[in-house]
Amino acid sequence: MTFYRIIAAAAVLTAFLTSAQTASAEELLGSYLARISDADKEANDGFALESAAQIVRQDRANWHKYGSNDDDDQADDYLSSADARARFERMLKKPGAMDSATRSAIVNGYPLIQVSLYDNSVYVELMD
Repeated sequence: MTFYRIIAAAAVLTAFLTSAQTASAEELLGSYLARISDADKEANDGFALESAAQIVRQDRANWHKYGSNDDDDQADDYLSSADARARFERMLKKPGAMDSATRSAIVNGYPLIQVSLYDNSVYVELMD
């Protein structure tokens, strides 16, 4: 457990240090780790999700709405409502929210990701 706390602290520090690039003058609201799994790649109606933005949003719906999470998933304080998750998905689709390697890993694999939340932007990076 301590290992994951160290990784989480390092990830927050990394996000803080890179926030000038990713979010200009925006303040970091928070960050969390999430393991992408098969459950995150399917909407609750059984529809297969195809984009990284949809998958990352579903991960948060699984956490907040359905109480389903993966072992590496962490809580967040900002994405508990459907409206917040819809806005979150729109921000995930913006240029700079994640690079092509991160998008590909989310769609095609089961990576551990770190999501950094700002007022008007999001930054997602691979942790493994």
